[in-house]
Amino acid sequence: MAAQVGGQKPFHVVSPVLESLPLSKAVGTKVFMKLENVQPSGSFKIRGIGHQCQDAARKGCHHFVCSSAAYAARELRLPITVVVPSSSGPTPVRKLQDLGATVEVYGKVWDDANRRAQELAKTEGWVNIHPFDHPLVWEGHSSLVRELKDSLEAKPGAIVVAVGGGGLLAGVVAGLHQVGWQDVPIVAAETLGAHSFHEALKAGRLVTLPDITSVATCLGAKTVAARALECAQECQVISQVVEDTEAVRAVEQFLDDERLLVESACGAPLAVLYSGRLQRLQREGRLPTPLGSVVLVVCGGSNIHMAELRALKSHLGLE
Repeated sequence: MAAQVGGQKPFHVVSPVLESLPLSKAVGTKVFMKLENVQPSGSFKIRGIGHQCQDAARKGCHHFVCSSAAYAARELRLPITVVVPSSSGPTPVRKLQDLGATVEVYGKVWDDANRRAQELAKTEGWVNIHPFDHPLVWEGHSSLVRELKDSLEAKPGAIVVAVGGGGLLAGVVAGLHQVGWQDVPIVAAETLGAHSFHEALKAGRLVTLPDITSVATCLGAKTVAARALECAQECQVISQVVEDTEAVRAVEQFLDDERLLVESACGAPLAVLYSGRLQRLQREGRLPTPLGSVVLVVCGGSNIHMAELRALKSHLGLE
Protein backbone atom coordinates (compact mmCIF):
# COMPACT_ATOMS: atom_id res chain seq x y z
CA MET A 1 0.00 0.00 0.00
CA ALA A 2 1.42 3.37 -0.97
CA ALA A 3 1.54 6.23 1.48
CA GLN A 4 -0.05 9.58 0.66
CA VAL A 5 1.78 12.79 1.50
CA GLY A 6 0.87 16.35 0.60
CA GLY A 7 -1.54 15.40 -2.18
CA GLN A 8 1.14 13.71 -4.33
CA LYS A 9 1.55 9.97 -4.14
CA PRO A 10 5.11 9.18 -3.04
CA PHE A 11 7.18 6.33 -4.41
CA HIS A 12 7.57 4.47 -1.12
CA VAL A 13 5.05 2.15 0.50
CA VAL A 14 3.95 1.86 4.11
CA SER A 15 6.33 -0.91 5.16
CA PRO A 16 5.30 -3.70 7.56
CA VAL A 17 6.10 -3.65 11.27
CA LEU A 18 6.51 -7.22 12.51
CA GLU A 19 7.68 -8.70 15.79
CA SER A 20 10.80 -10.86 15.58
CA LEU A 21 10.73 -13.70 18.09
CA PRO A 22 14.43 -14.63 17.57
CA LEU A 23 15.58 -11.03 18.01
CA SER A 24 13.27 -10.58 21.00
CA LYS A 25 14.86 -13.64 22.58
CA ALA A 26 18.36 -12.30 21.87
CA VAL A 27 17.62 -8.88 23.38
CA GLY A 28 15.38 -9.97 26.25
CA THR A 29 12.56 -7.65 25.25
CA LYS A 30 10.08 -7.39 22.37
CA VAL A 31 11.74 -6.39 19.08
CA PHE A 32 9.75 -5.01 16.16
CA MET A 33 11.21 -4.93 12.66
CA LYS A 34 10.38 -1.98 10.39
CA LEU A 35 10.89 -3.78 7.07
CA GLU A 36 12.31 -1.12 4.78
CA ASN A 37 13.95 -3.86 2.70
CA VAL A 38 10.55 -4.44 1.05
CA GLN A 39 10.36 -0.93 -0.41
CA PRO A 40 9.99 -0.88 -4.23
CA SER A 41 13.66 0.13 -4.52
CA GLY A 42 14.74 -2.35 -1.84
CA SER A 43 15.75 0.35 0.65
CA PHE A 44 14.49 3.10 2.95
CA LYS A 45 16.30 5.58 0.69
CA ILE A 46 13.34 5.84 -1.68
CA ARG A 47 11.46 7.77 1.04
CA GLY A 48 13.76 10.77 1.13
CA ILE A 49 15.34 10.58 -2.29
CA GLY A 50 11.97 10.04 -3.95
CA HIS A 51 10.63 13.08 -2.10
CA GLN A 52 13.53 15.24 -3.26
CA CYS A 53 13.30 13.95 -6.84
CA GLN A 54 9.59 14.79 -7.02
CA ASP A 55 10.37 18.30 -5.82
CA ALA A 56 13.16 18.71 -8.39
CA ALA A 57 10.91 17.43 -11.19
CA ARG A 58 8.22 19.98 -10.28
CA LYS A 59 10.87 22.69 -10.51
CA GLY A 60 11.93 21.70 -14.03
CA CYS A 61 14.72 19.15 -13.66
CA HIS A 62 15.52 17.47 -17.00
CA HIS A 63 18.13 14.95 -15.85
CA PHE A 64 19.06 13.54 -12.45
CA VAL A 65 22.54 12.78 -11.17
CA CYS A 66 22.64 10.63 -8.05
CA SER A 67 23.96 7.43 -6.50
CA SER A 68 20.54 6.21 -5.31
CA ALA A 69 17.71 7.72 -7.37
CA ALA A 70 17.31 5.33 -10.30
CA TYR A 71 13.91 4.03 -9.20
CA ALA A 72 12.53 7.54 -8.66
CA ALA A 73 13.88 8.70 -12.03
CA ARG A 74 12.18 5.79 -13.78
CA GLU A 75 8.88 6.58 -12.07
CA LEU A 76 9.20 10.24 -13.13
CA ARG A 77 10.21 9.19 -16.66
CA LEU A 78 13.34 11.32 -16.50
CA PRO A 79 16.87 10.26 -17.46
CA ILE A 80 19.46 9.71 -14.76
CA THR A 81 23.21 9.29 -14.61
CA VAL A 82 24.28 7.31 -11.56
CA VAL A 83 27.87 7.65 -10.42
CA VAL A 84 29.05 4.81 -8.18
CA PRO A 85 32.48 4.00 -6.76
CA SER A 86 34.37 0.86 -7.74
CA SER A 87 33.80 -0.49 -4.22
CA SER A 88 30.09 -0.92 -5.05
CA GLY A 89 30.73 -4.07 -7.07
CA PRO A 90 28.83 -5.43 -10.08
CA THR A 91 25.45 -6.19 -8.46
CA PRO A 92 24.23 -2.60 -7.91
CA VAL A 93 25.57 -1.55 -11.31
CA ARG A 94 23.55 -4.25 -13.02
CA LYS A 95 20.40 -3.39 -11.05
CA LEU A 96 20.78 0.31 -11.82
CA GLN A 97 21.14 -0.43 -15.53
CA ASP A 98 18.05 -2.64 -15.37
CA LEU A 99 16.17 0.43 -14.07
CA GLY A 100 17.28 2.36 -17.15
CA ALA A 101 20.07 4.40 -15.56
CA THR A 102 23.29 5.39 -17.24
CA VAL A 103 25.96 4.18 -14.81
CA GLU A 104 29.43 5.66 -14.46
CA VAL A 105 31.94 3.97 -12.16
CA TYR A 106 34.25 6.60 -10.72
CA GLY A 107 36.74 6.56 -7.85
CA LYS A 108 37.19 4.10 -5.02
CA VAL A 109 34.62 5.26 -2.43
CA TRP A 110 31.31 7.15 -2.39
CA ASP A 111 33.00 10.50 -1.67
CA ASP A 112 34.93 10.22 -4.98
CA ALA A 113 31.77 9.40 -6.91
CA ASN A 114 29.92 12.29 -5.27
CA ARG A 115 32.56 14.78 -6.45
CA ARG A 116 32.11 13.48 -10.01
CA ALA A 117 28.31 13.75 -9.68
CA GLN A 118 28.67 17.39 -8.62
CA GLU A 119 30.71 18.06 -11.77
CA LEU A 120 28.11 16.43 -14.01
CA ALA A 121 25.32 18.43 -12.36
CA LYS A 122 26.83 21.65 -13.71
CA THR A 123 25.17 20.75 -17.03
CA GLU A 124 22.09 22.92 -17.61
CA GLY A 125 18.88 21.19 -16.54
CA TRP A 126 20.74 18.48 -14.59
CA VAL A 127 20.16 18.21 -10.83
CA ASN A 128 22.38 16.36 -8.37
CA ILE A 129 20.26 14.55 -5.78
CA HIS A 130 22.34 14.17 -2.64
CA PRO A 131 21.56 10.76 -1.11
CA PHE A 132 21.71 11.85 2.55
CA ASP A 133 22.60 15.52 3.12
CA HIS A 134 19.48 17.50 2.21
CA PRO A 135 16.45 18.70 4.23
CA LEU A 136 14.01 17.18 1.74
CA VAL A 137 15.69 13.80 2.13
CA TRP A 138 15.34 14.00 5.92
CA GLU A 139 11.73 15.12 5.55
CA GLY A 140 10.99 12.12 3.35
CA HIS A 141 12.65 9.70 5.76
CA SER A 142 10.66 11.10 8.68
CA SER A 143 7.57 9.33 7.29
CA LEU A 144 9.04 6.11 8.65
CA VAL A 145 8.48 7.28 12.25
CA ARG A 146 4.97 8.50 11.54
CA GLU A 147 4.16 5.00 10.31
CA LEU A 148 5.61 3.54 13.51
CA LYS A 149 3.33 5.80 15.54
CA ASP A 150 0.36 4.43 13.59
CA SER A 151 1.48 0.80 13.91
CA LEU A 152 2.70 0.44 17.50
CA GLU A 153 0.44 0.33 20.51
CA ALA A 154 2.98 2.16 22.66
CA LYS A 155 6.09 4.31 22.30
CA PRO A 156 9.20 2.13 21.85
CA GLY A 157 11.97 2.04 24.41
CA ALA A 158 14.65 2.48 21.72
CA ILE A 159 15.12 2.60 17.96
CA VAL A 160 18.14 0.89 16.39
CA VAL A 161 19.35 2.21 13.02
CA ALA A 162 22.35 1.98 10.74
CA VAL A 163 24.32 5.16 10.09
CA GLY A 164 26.19 5.82 6.87
CA GLY A 165 26.05 9.46 5.82
CA GLY A 166 23.48 10.29 8.47
CA GLY A 167 20.38 10.79 6.33
CA LEU A 168 18.34 8.04 7.97
CA LEU A 169 19.36 9.24 11.43
CA ALA A 170 18.32 12.81 10.56
CA GLY A 171 14.99 11.57 9.22
CA VAL A 172 14.30 9.46 12.30
CA VAL A 173 15.05 12.43 14.59
CA ALA A 174 12.75 14.65 12.50
CA GLY A 175 10.03 12.03 12.76
CA LEU A 176 10.47 11.64 16.51
CA HIS A 177 9.95 15.39 16.91
CA GLN A 178 6.85 15.27 14.71
CA VAL A 179 5.13 12.55 16.76
CA GLY A 180 6.31 13.74 20.19
CA TRP A 181 8.71 10.86 20.76
CA GLN A 182 11.91 12.91 20.99
CA ASP A 183 12.77 11.23 24.30
CA VAL A 184 13.13 7.82 22.60
CA PRO A 185 16.84 6.83 22.54
CA ILE A 186 18.39 6.02 19.18
CA VAL A 187 21.14 3.41 18.94
CA ALA A 188 23.21 4.32 15.87
CA ALA A 189 25.22 1.40 14.49
CA GLU A 190 28.23 1.49 12.17
CA THR A 191 30.94 -0.92 11.10
CA LEU A 192 34.57 -0.28 11.96
CA GLY A 193 36.17 1.24 8.89
CA ALA A 194 33.01 3.20 8.02
CA HIS A 195 32.53 4.77 11.46
CA SER A 196 32.66 8.46 10.55
CA PHE A 197 29.68 9.30 12.79
CA HIS A 198 31.28 7.66 15.81
CA GLU A 199 34.51 9.57 15.25
CA ALA A 200 32.61 12.83 14.83
CA LEU A 201 30.67 12.27 18.07
CA LYS A 202 33.89 11.50 19.91
CA ALA A 203 35.61 14.62 18.57
CA GLY A 204 32.60 16.91 18.85
CA ARG A 205 33.09 18.00 15.24
CA LEU A 206 32.98 16.50 11.76
CA VAL A 207 35.82 14.05 11.14
CA THR A 208 36.85 12.72 7.73
CA LEU A 209 38.08 9.14 7.72
CA PRO A 210 41.25 8.58 5.68
CA ASP A 211 39.56 5.74 3.79
CA ILE A 212 36.59 3.38 3.90
CA THR A 213 37.90 -0.05 4.82
CA SER A 214 34.67 -1.78 5.85
CA VAL A 215 32.93 -4.31 3.62
CA ALA A 216 29.68 -2.47 4.42
CA THR A 217 30.17 -0.09 1.49
CA CYS A 218 26.61 1.27 1.81
CA LEU A 219 27.78 2.85 5.09
CA GLY A 220 30.82 4.25 3.36
CA ALA A 221 30.73 8.04 3.66
CA LYS A 222 34.09 9.32 4.89
CA THR A 223 32.34 12.33 6.47
CA VAL A 224 28.80 12.33 7.86
CA ALA A 225 26.35 15.14 7.28
CA ALA A 226 26.67 18.00 9.74
CA ARG A 227 22.99 17.46 10.55
CA ALA A 228 23.87 14.07 12.07
CA LEU A 229 25.95 15.76 14.75
CA GLU A 230 23.14 18.24 15.43
CA CYS A 231 20.77 15.31 15.91
CA ALA A 232 22.93 14.03 18.74
CA GLN A 233 22.31 17.35 20.52
CA GLU A 234 18.53 17.12 20.08
CA CYS A 235 17.93 13.48 21.02
CA GLN A 236 19.78 10.77 22.91
CA VAL A 237 21.90 9.09 20.25
CA ILE A 238 24.11 6.22 21.36
CA SER A 239 26.86 5.25 18.91
CA GLN A 240 27.85 1.59 18.57
CA VAL A 241 30.61 0.29 16.30
CA VAL A 242 30.76 -3.38 15.30
CA GLU A 243 33.34 -5.40 13.41
CA ASP A 244 32.73 -6.45 9.80
CA THR A 245 32.77 -10.07 10.92
CA GLU A 246 29.98 -9.37 13.43
CA ALA A 247 27.88 -7.62 10.79
CA VAL A 248 28.22 -10.42 8.24
CA ARG A 249 27.53 -13.11 10.85
CA ALA A 250 24.43 -11.14 11.84
CA VAL A 251 23.26 -11.02 8.21
CA GLU A 252 23.57 -14.79 8.01
CA GLN A 253 21.83 -15.31 11.36
CA PHE A 254 19.00 -12.99 10.29
CA LEU A 255 18.58 -14.98 7.08
CA ASP A 256 18.20 -18.15 9.14
CA ASP A 257 15.92 -16.51 11.72
CA GLU A 258 13.63 -14.42 9.52
CA ARG A 259 14.26 -15.74 5.98
CA LEU A 260 15.30 -12.24 4.90
CA LEU A 261 18.60 -11.47 3.16
CA VAL A 262 19.86 -7.96 3.92
CA GLU A 263 23.03 -6.01 3.18
CA SER A 264 26.05 -5.91 5.46
CA ALA A 265 25.12 -2.28 6.24
CA CYS A 266 21.95 -3.63 7.85
CA GLY A 267 24.13 -6.21 9.58
CA ALA A 268 25.52 -3.44 11.80
CA PRO A 269 22.29 -2.77 13.75
CA LEU A 270 21.51 -6.50 13.67
CA ALA A 271 24.88 -7.21 15.28
CA VAL A 272 24.06 -4.74 18.06
CA LEU A 273 20.97 -6.82 18.86
CA TYR A 274 22.50 -10.27 18.48
CA SER A 275 25.68 -9.45 20.42
CA GLY A 276 24.17 -8.39 23.74
CA ARG A 277 25.21 -4.76 23.32
CA LEU A 278 21.73 -3.49 24.17
CA GLN A 279 21.78 -5.35 27.50
CA ARG A 280 25.22 -3.91 28.18
CA LEU A 281 23.91 -0.40 27.55
CA GLN A 282 21.16 -1.15 30.06
CA ARG A 283 23.68 -2.33 32.65
CA GLU A 284 25.68 0.86 32.08
CA GLY A 285 22.54 2.95 32.64
CA ARG A 286 22.58 4.35 29.11
CA LEU A 287 19.31 2.63 28.25
CA PRO A 288 16.38 2.15 30.66
CA THR A 289 15.52 -1.10 32.45
CA PRO A 290 13.01 -2.46 31.64
CA LEU A 291 13.39 -1.29 28.07
CA GLY A 292 9.93 -1.88 26.66
CA SER A 293 9.85 -2.64 22.95
CA VAL A 294 12.75 -2.03 20.58
CA VAL A 295 12.35 -1.05 16.92
CA LEU A 296 14.94 -2.24 14.43
CA VAL A 297 14.95 -0.40 11.10
CA VAL A 298 15.75 -3.11 8.55
CA CYS A 299 17.23 -0.60 6.18
CA GLY A 300 17.70 -2.53 2.94
CA GLY A 301 18.63 -5.57 0.91
CA SER A 302 18.82 -4.36 -2.68
CA ASN A 303 22.57 -4.92 -3.14
CA ILE A 304 23.06 -8.42 -1.75
CA HIS A 305 22.60 -11.98 -2.98
CA MET A 306 23.79 -15.38 -1.78
CA ALA A 307 26.94 -15.42 -3.90
CA GLU A 308 27.99 -12.07 -2.43
CA LEU A 309 27.27 -13.25 1.11
CA ARG A 310 29.47 -16.29 0.50
CA ALA A 311 32.19 -14.04 -0.94
CA LEU A 312 32.01 -11.72 2.10
CA LYS A 313 32.32 -14.67 4.46
CA SER A 314 35.31 -15.99 2.51
CA HIS A 315 36.96 -12.55 2.44
CA LEU A 316 36.56 -12.22 6.21
CA GLY A 317 37.71 -15.78 6.94
CA LEU A 318 34.30 -16.89 8.18
CA GLU A 319 33.98 -20.00 5.99
